[in-house]
Amino acid sequence: MANHKDKSFLIAFGSNLKKIREQKTITQAQLAIDCNFDVSVISRIERGAVNTSVLNLKLIAIALDIKIKELFDFEKDLQS
Repeated sequence: MANHKDKSFLIAFGSNLKKIREQKTITQAQLAIDCNFDVSVISRIERGAVNTSVLNLKLIAIALDIKIKELFDFEKDLQS
């Protein structure tokens, strides 16, 4: 089980992913189709319920037409 800081990181990551997705006016369903995922996978990532793989992050970044590092731009907002 993830500790509190790890869980906070996953939630912040998911929130940032959701923000980027919504800014691009892409639905969870469309992102899931573009990544060849089930829509529940996107939902779980955005809620911070799962720790997804690097390869999944690559697919998400490609589908959103962003650099992978943009998915992590939230880190400055996390407290140590």
